[in-house]
Amino acid sequence: METLISSLSPQLNFAITHASDVAAARRAGQKLADALGFDDVKAGRLAIIITEAATNILKHAGEGTVTIMRTQSGVAMPGVDVVAVDNGPGIADLDFALRDGVSTAGTAGTGLGALRRQADEFDAWTQHGRGSAFFMRIWRGAVPSEPCGIDVGALCTPLAGEDECGDGWGVTCDPDGATLLGVDGLGHGPEAAKAAAGAIEALEKRPAAAPGEVVQTAHELLRITRGAALSVARIDYRSDEVRFAGIGNVSAIVHDGMARRALVSHNGIVGHNMRKVQEFTVPFPPGALCVLASDGIQTQWDLSAYPGLHVHAPALVAAVLMRDYIRRRDDAMVLVARRRMA
Repeated sequence: METLISSLSPQLNFAITHASDVAAARRAGQKLADALGFDDVKAGRLAIIITEAATNILKHAGEGTVTIMRTQSGVAMPGVDVVAVDNGPGIADLDFALRDGVSTAGTAGTGLGALRRQADEFDAWTQHGRGSAFFMRIWRGAVPSEPCGIDVGALCTPLAGEDECGDGWGVTCDPDGATLLGVDGLGHGPEAAKAAAGAIEALEKRPAAAPGEVVQTAHELLRITRGAALSVARIDYRSDEVRFAGIGNVSAIVHDGMARRALVSHNGIVGHNMRKVQEFTVPFPPGALCVLASDGIQTQWDLSAYPGLHVHAPALVAAVLMRDYIRRRDDAMVLVARRRMA
């Protein structure tokens, strides 16, 4: 049975620069919790998480971003993910700071401790002088077991002034493997978003197909759109490999904790001018990362510059890359998937 998660689920991004932004993010989280059927207790825990994460940004970094979205997981049960990232001074002793009662800002000191205590799943990364990132997940019901062999984290940000993002992503999971798709609709705005949605539809139609077949299906579906750049990676659990096919400038990187390997895409526009689809295969053992990013993200990033980040939640990897390498003159997308350890 294949499970699809994608950027078609709404993602709410809040720039946190003022106390009023904290309230706006909390209200949006409450609205999402209501839509997903959270009870009062779970909704209250989510409100605490959002409030404390955003308030922590203001107190210690001055500004940052909070993203609220439906859980990026293959589990059918609804949940909410919250990602908070800043570019502040970092936290010298994160484990100590996460204890309740600890404060460096003259407060009661329950903020960071509350994040870990209220969340069903929690992760954090920080580096001196390079900010902090926090990931919190809360489920509507009891914490479910994960049916998918990968963990996923993805962020999309539209060009300033646009309501729709022309970049997108999709992930399918099945017992034999997982398929990752990253798409960049040409241009930006609603027409680019239509192209991105068409590529995600191709993955939904061919959830466990070879990457080249998904690209070919997308090519047919996108003929009525302005077209897109597209990358598709199929992770095979049995062979410990990833197969890849790409057209255009959605970059694909495999990172095994020590080395970074770029995967090769061909020139063209899916839906219009696509002359050659070729698959490449590289090793992809448990613990490895696959990163797909649109050209709204600069390409010269290197995870070795962020000690320890590669072993943290993929949502944190995506958030830090988005924070530090977004170009801000186009839509931007980062999809990060980690192969789970056996």
